[in-house]
Amino acid sequence: MDFFKPKFFTGIKTYTGKQFVSDLVAGVIVAIIALPLSIALAIASGVSPEKGLYTAIVAGFVISFLGGSRVNIAGPTAAFATIVAGIVATSGIDGLVIATIMAGIILIIMGVCRLGALIKYIPHTITTGFTSGIALTIVIGQIKDFLGLTFVPGTNAIESIEKLEAIGKSINTFNWQALLVGLIGLAILIVWPRISKKIPGSLIAVIVGVVIVKVFKMDVNTIGDLYTISAKLPPFTLPGLDMAKIVSLIPDAFTIAILAGIESLLSCVVSDGMIGDRHNSNTELVAQGLGNICSALFGGIPATGAIARTAANVKNGGRTPVAGMVHALVLLLILVVLMPYAAWIPMPIIAAILFIVAYNMCEWRQFVRICRTAPIGDILVLVVTFVLTVVFDLVVAIAVGMVLAAVIFLKKMSDSAHVRLWKKKTEAPSDSRLKDVPENVRVFDLDGPMFFAASDVFAAIPVDEGVSAVILRMHGVPSLDISALRSLEKVHTSVTEKGARLILAHVNEDPLKVMRHAGFVSALGEENIVPTVDDALALAKTL
Repeated sequence: MDFFKPKFFTGIKTYTGKQFVSDLVAGVIVAIIALPLSIALAIASGVSPEKGLYTAIVAGFVISFLGGSRVNIAGPTAAFATIVAGIVATSGIDGLVIATIMAGIILIIMGVCRLGALIKYIPHTITTGFTSGIALTIVIGQIKDFLGLTFVPGTNAIESIEKLEAIGKSINTFNWQALLVGLIGLAILIVWPRISKKIPGSLIAVIVGVVIVKVFKMDVNTIGDLYTISAKLPPFTLPGLDMAKIVSLIPDAFTIAILAGIESLLSCVVSDGMIGDRHNSNTELVAQGLGNICSALFGGIPATGAIARTAANVKNGGRTPVAGMVHALVLLLILVVLMPYAAWIPMPIIAAILFIVAYNMCEWRQFVRICRTAPIGDILVLVVTFVLTVVFDLVVAIAVGMVLAAVIFLKKMSDSAHVRLWKKKTEAPSDSRLKDVPENVRVFDLDGPMFFAASDVFAAIPVDEGVSAVILRMHGVPSLDISALRSLEKVHTSVTEKGARLILAHVNEDPLKVMRHAGFVSALGEENIVPTVDDALALAKTL
């Protein structure tokens, strides 16, 4: 069980009353920040507002209690909004529960199999591309409420392109009062952080928006106009199990699991740098899995580590998982006492909050920097992932992005592999660096990884008539796969048929292991594998 070591249990032994006060303050502040965000993200995900709080309460508590980070705060995040909305639209709430539970199981398996470190193999261009794409889809999804539009009856816009078409068709229903409230909320969200860092601007924007709409009796949709608000405790529910539905939701479950893993571990890495600690990635994955399963069973939606809330936790003194647990309990209290008043929140304010969330997550500076400075292949991966995220969905974007990145990487690696024929000292007598190579010997330098995409480089090893030995200097070959070994075997056959001898020098450990396992060393002869090129030349001179 060394893969599962929750930070709560390792840190509680030295816990003090002073630290509890700091964690308590941080937990309360983070809960205040999470309140409007959880409601807004639930609405953006196509579910009722209280489900966002259920997620922050249940998943937030479980992940803090069992997680591999001391300060990571979990809950609903913007990254899941479009995925959840798509699942709800096509498979209903039961489908979302099933997909989230399966994603939780996948995360647990990843943690048990110690796959936490594998997240680093997802290229930065892909994470930047889909993060920026998700941000844009969130913005597109909130234009309707920000402008107060009324869609044509029967409109079922799920994809971003469909939403843009629906907006275009309904633009004549524009409500200037809704836009005014949204602009006021947006201005507060932009300006307020310069006034106070302690009180979140989203809370101020919600209060001001409610007051304006109520006092001036404005014709603006509120949460209560569109949703039925529930102040009940998170209810335990089991979904109806349908094997066909389970199979159809497997791709969505993997998407949720991968995204939850990426975002939570990125949040852990950021917080590690802030507090000088080191998280346990496999423990965090198991906790994320358990948290998502519990969230789904208690009426919530997918959850993961939230970087902004985690940073707020650290900045306000949170240093142990207790702060995250306090944040969940405070939200539970708010749910029971204040949730009915959430019905007063104007929808344009929710849209404004999500606009800021999208801006903060879009990484546009990083996007522009990559486009300006990166190689064309990296730019292609970035743009393709971004476009596919917006036009199709995250499943397609990540799959195509990974395949494209892998192909470009293989191309780069194959281009770096090459064969070079040594010059003889007699051809350049003034160059003291050259070895004295006999006339009947050929020496080739092999450089770069030798694998299936680069195995054709062996074709550049000609065997002339009258040559008694061909020496391959393999010091620059870090790895060798079975396809490249097959090409090397062909070189050996060709050399042998010409009555010459193949000698390998400077063979690294990994390629040598592959050669031994495949039986090539036995076919070549142990005596023909020597430590240095000098040894190879000495052997060749005896032929």
